[in-house]
Amino acid sequence: MPQNFVHLHNHTEYSLLDGANRIPDLINRAVELGMPGMAISDHGVMFGVMEFYMEAKKKGIKPILGVEAYVAPRGMDKKEGRADRENFHLLLLAKDLEGYRNLCKLSSIAALKGFYGKPRVDHDVLRAHSKGVIATSACLGSEVCQALMKGEYDQAQYIAGMYAEMFGQENFFIELQDHGLKEQHDIFEPLCKIARELKLQTIATNDAHYLCKGDSKAHDVLLCVQTGELVANTNRMKFETDEFFIKTQDEMVALFPEHPEAIENTLRVMEMCNVELDKSRA
Repeated sequence: MPQNFVHLHNHTEYSLLDGANRIPDLINRAVELGMPGMAISDHGVMFGVMEFYMEAKKKGIKPILGVEAYVAPRGMDKKEGRADRENFHLLLLAKDLEGYRNLCKLSSIAALKGFYGKPRVDHDVLRAHSKGVIATSACLGSEVCQALMKGEYDQAQYIAGMYAEMFGQENFFIELQDHGLKEQHDIFEPLCKIARELKLQTIATNDAHYLCKGDSKAHDVLLCVQTGELVANTNRMKFETDEFFIKTQDEMVALFPEHPEAIENTLRVMEMCNVELDKSRA
């Protein structure tokens, strides 16, 4: 089978105490699977981008540079307790050098001005730095998905439309995921409906936090270190399934048999992303 899928949503060890993928191993896995490209999208930071870029180039893998940003619900200037410690996720990928620079600016602003528990941005700063950037509706922690989980379809559609206007219709994708979670199954059809109604393209991702299925237990220990919990404590933050790994193309195709375009569009996004840092690292 020709390779028409690449992983666009991946966390490395730079997603501190949340991602267990070491960059060389991640790139080697892409080589092993015959995938032409791979993305880095760590939580709130871009510390691993240069190492990822160099390693990918060395192995003949096209590097797709990104970040999974934290979006402040009431604006990043608000820092008033629990309400502002909550945040939404938004996957951002650089199309070109301008987009890469915008992601770097967003990451800096998030850390220096928006930090409150996490490095955060908001809609205003995203809009000001949206050129050259691809965005997606991201995981269950996103604005779109959270609205759907509350049964607020119109609000979810409005948010998706806002981001499509912000980044450009061709640069905002509805992200489809399936880790065997009930919440993902519940909102799958509404997500696809939003894509149809707003004429947005879909992409399939696997939100990979570790390399192989057998690494899920080690990743669970990592989460315990992050949260200061014991593995034996069943009432703690944990991933509910062991499906957050770098899957093969066949495994991804099997998850979305009725949505081949979501698989193929990952290649389209890869082709849209062309950042060259070896000649100009600014």
